[in-house]
Amino acid sequence: MISTVVNGVSLRYDDQGPPDGIPVVLVHGHPFDHTMWAPQVTALSAAGYRVVTPDLRGYGGSEVVPGTCPFSDFADDIAALLDTLGLRQVVIGGVSMGGQITMEFLRSHPGRVRGLILSDTSPVAETEDGKTFRNALADRLLAEGMGGYADEVIDKMIAPYTVTARPDVAEHVLSMMRGTAPAGAAAALRGRAERPDYRDTLAGTTVPALVVVGADDFYIPVSDARATHRLIPSADLVVIERAGHLPGVEQPAAFNDALLHFLGTRVAPHH
Repeated sequence: MISTVVNGVSLRYDDQGPPDGIPVVLVHGHPFDHTMWAPQVTALSAAGYRVVTPDLRGYGGSEVVPGTCPFSDFADDIAALLDTLGLRQVVIGGVSMGGQITMEFLRSHPGRVRGLILSDTSPVAETEDGKTFRNALADRLLAEGMGGYADEVIDKMIAPYTVTARPDVAEHVLSMMRGTAPAGAAAALRGRAERPDYRDTLAGTTVPALVVVGADDFYIPVSDARATHRLIPSADLVVIERAGHLPGVEQPAAFNDALLHFLGTRVAPHH
């Protein structure tokens, strides 16, 4: 991994594939790190794309900044990282919270987006109940650490049948969750509680977009993904069978096929 300082915070990231390939930035969800994208990095870089996978501030090898981290900070960190790499325009995608940060990046840095990948995510602002839940969970993680929470949500983060059939996948997801700094996770949760609504941002974009969802996602039902897909003027929708909330981890071959098809047909022809 490479380390750099952006906006006063030390960020770790990977940068794989040919330097002159179309750049694709993949943003991990909560409470994970860049290693969740390993199958995508392998497939996309082999296909000639340049793949940048940061650890968000507070996660993985990046610096932990306690308190509250608004999504605008995450998006501005990515923009500053792109400046460091000399990349003006990128395809950017993310899963779950990473998808929401991707939407924030589109909202705050629209000229830098040439394509959008939204996996298992929602553009809708937090409800009052949701705000209460996120802040209470932040308090709990600071008090208790990540272990109990990780054990509770593993069969929601990935489908229960994935936990059973793919213990290696379950162990990777658990290790990412357990390895996350509670202060980093809490800061992101508090920022997530206050996120804006991104529906107008999606409705107003002209860039090609791919909406992906696991058929058995506990958090984002397929109906929600369809609603997101309908919002975006130029979007494709792919439902990944036999997958929950993290289809890129659970069914990497099918997920990679969807990404490569989208990039090859909707993004690369304009190169």
